[in-house]
Amino acid sequence: MNKIKTLIGICGLLLIMGLSSCIEDGISSNSNDQPTFSTDTLDMGPIFTEAGTPTHSFTVYNRHDKIINISSIKMRDDADGMFRLNVDGVSGKEFQNVEIRPNDSIYVFVEATLKANNTDAPVVVERHLDFVTQGLTSTVVISAQGQDVERRKGLVIDTDTRLTANKPYQIFDSIVVKEGATLTLDAGVTLYFHNNATMKVEGTLVSNGTVEKPVNMTGDRIDNVVNDLPFELMAGQWAGLEFTSTSRNNYLTHTSIRNTVWGVFVDSIGSQENPALTLINCQLRNSQEYSLASIYSDIKAVGCEIAEAAAGLVFLRGGKHIFNHCTFANYYLFSALGGPAIQFDHINAETDDNSGLPYMEADFTNSIIYGNGSELSHGDLTGTAITLRYCLLKSEGSNDDNFICCIWGEDPLYYTVRNEYIFDYRLKNESPAIGAAYLDYTLPEAQFDRYGLPRGSQPDMGAYVYVPAEEENK
Repeated sequence: MNKIKTLIGICGLLLIMGLSSCIEDGISSNSNDQPTFSTDTLDMGPIFTEAGTPTHSFTVYNRHDKIINISSIKMRDDADGMFRLNVDGVSGKEFQNVEIRPNDSIYVFVEATLKANNTDAPVVVERHLDFVTQGLTSTVVISAQGQDVERRKGLVIDTDTRLTANKPYQIFDSIVVKEGATLTLDAGVTLYFHNNATMKVEGTLVSNGTVEKPVNMTGDRIDNVVNDLPFELMAGQWAGLEFTSTSRNNYLTHTSIRNTVWGVFVDSIGSQENPALTLINCQLRNSQEYSLASIYSDIKAVGCEIAEAAAGLVFLRGGKHIFNHCTFANYYLFSALGGPAIQFDHINAETDDNSGLPYMEADFTNSIIYGNGSELSHGDLTGTAITLRYCLLKSEGSNDDNFICCIWGEDPLYYTVRNEYIFDYRLKNESPAIGAAYLDYTLPEAQFDRYGLPRGSQPDMGAYVYVPAEEENK
């Protein structure tokens, strides 16, 4: 028995020695056995300076049949220490003798905190991460665009104020425009709102965007959620824009408001000499609730794209409203739709909310209402002061005193491809909306669309002027 135990022990020892010898012999000494990489340039995209970035990564592969030993991994030119590394689960600045087993891989994670550039324009920052294997060097370029921002927290505007477009603004907590004060946004201003931040207008907001330099209000996540899905497509990044009952004469042109929780909300301003909110060639999109909601307030929207909202695009209770050459399109990505694209309340005796206020008056002209879900909360508008003139609708229907010269049951043929995250509401070559608007109903403010294109004598329905394409899907 003891002899058997001894033999088993010797065999076990020889097996361990043999395996050790095989593993040691398995390390490649061939200089041709080099690592490969999932990318030769890790583009971290735009980054706000003086703030830590999300983690970016790439993969290092061993495509060979033996272990490769990377003798050195380090950043060649990061003396200022703005970039941070983690290689195969280990953090550090320099790594030696990193082994990758045959047909296996490791991850390299990169973070950065870029120093301020002291300039308005973004500055490209590049570093070179060198991998030395068998005396040969492979390099992955790490690239980022550092953007200085003006950071504001709890910004209160109590006197007339103008924000210029020199640098973007990153907003924490809130912007509040107090009653009697006017905040003017110059062409090209960008407001990046942090999570849960809000903008409340108790006074007046004037946004002077142009075709070349639109004003943008959006979330401050400018990286990707996963892979190639950018936060730009994600609703709920900041709370939204609210106009309170004391607000007056708000006027926004070429302004994009997107990625909110509850969109643009106009609350109980009542009828004034001018609409409570005028929107010219604006874009309201990507909201977890409505893109636009109005309670007993007057809205004028001309040449606007109103899109992507979980609860429905527009909610209107009472008030007087004009929507001219607008595109209403709901292809919201992240949940089932909560209701029709356009929802009405307090429009007649059946929907009377006992407020004692006048019923809604609304005029939709030369517009398109098309997307997933239904268009209107009330299909029968008989006896109401709501009219749709020269509009394209998804549903089959017929014209009457409220629906005048409408196109029913036709696809406007957008360039949008929802499952590829393309949301482009311009018109393809065969769209029935081309030339189908009525010139006499094209308001003066609608003479040019968001792209600066003239509508001409035979205008198209919707927010965008049709541009002939040489080929479909080009």
